[in-house]
Amino acid sequence: MVRNQQPAWRKSSYSSEGNNCVELATVPPDEALLLRESDEPGTVLRTNPARLRALLGLVRQDNPH
Repeated sequence: MVRNQQPAWRKSSYSSEGNNCVELATVPPDEALLLRESDEPGTVLRTNPARLRALLGLVRQDNPH
């Protein structure tokens, strides 16, 4: 990402309308992932695809559908 360029945030397809949703953005050149809660846009978590997959796998184990 070029310095001072804002990331392009995308809402989760599982989110409802309004300000109660998870948003995701990718950041080149290392393709890091940024996550934030739409009602707290100043708090941003930075991770990578492998770590996010591992986290989601653990969540799914505890909450199978």
